Amino acid sequence: MTAPIRPTPPIRHIQPIQPIPSDIPDIPALPGIPAAALLSSPVPATAVVTPVRRPATAIFRLLTATTAAAAVAAELLLDNTPLQTLSRFTIQSAILLTLVTTLASRRAWTARRPLPAALTGAALLYVLIASLIHHGLVANASSPFATPAPPTGWHAVTNHLLHTAIPLAALIDWLLLTAPGHLHLRQAAPWLLYPLAYLAFSLTRGELLDPGTEGRYLYAFLDVAKDGYKSVLANALLLGLGFYALAVALVTVDHIRPNPVHHRAKTGFRLGPPVG
Repeated sequence: MTAPIRPTPPIRHIQPIQPIPSDIPDIPALPGIPAAALLSSPVPATAVVTPVRRPATAIFRLLTATTAAAAVAAELLLDNTPLQTLSRFTIQSAILLTLVTTLASRRAWTARRPLPAALTGAALLYVLIASLIHHGLVANASSPFATPAPPTGWHAVTNHLLHTAIPLAALIDWLLLTAPGHLHLRQAAPWLLYPLAYLAFSLTRGELLDPGTEGRYLYAFLDVAKDGYKSVLANALLLGLGFYALAVALVTVDHIRPNPVHHRAKTGFRLGPPVG
């Protein structure tokens, strides 16, 4: 037997899609959900902005890191007491700058996000501190803490690199190759934790070494055997206030300096009507 033929249902007329009216009343807020949570977007900028490689910046930073590493290595080879050399604030800050600048160079070359500004700002602050102390207290003939015998030969070369050339390169990198506005005043106080720890390390090291040991106190303004703890702690307090003022100055300049890094990348989003 053949199945009965079912009648075809009538074709309904499809109504055309009407435009959305512009006078729709506002939807009431959902209870328990703040409006800010509905407006915020979890999509990071890197998801819509094409990363940009910066080979020139990467090369400059790599040269800075290589120069700093070479200067530190030369100081270790020229000095008969490598542990004493590694105990100097200048050497430690140069090592930190080498590591940070190397990582920043790689990120610029591979178009990755920059390092946290708190880290790069700390590295810059420490090499500037080492430079200012050297030129203002150690190498200044009118300073009561001046070194009686300036370095000569290769020591003079590495001394110039560590206290002048490398801090200047780090400052140029920050001013001309780094986007502004990422440093914050709340970072200034934590940056001083390392100088404070170095003060404790220097005083503890001096107490553990025998009196009369050469280089017992690496800096004349921290020489407890000569000036006593009262004078040394007063010097440290004045220097700490100066370091904090320098940190605040870096944050201030970071928020008023022009932006040297401009990248016009296509995001795929149009925020306004097309320009005819």
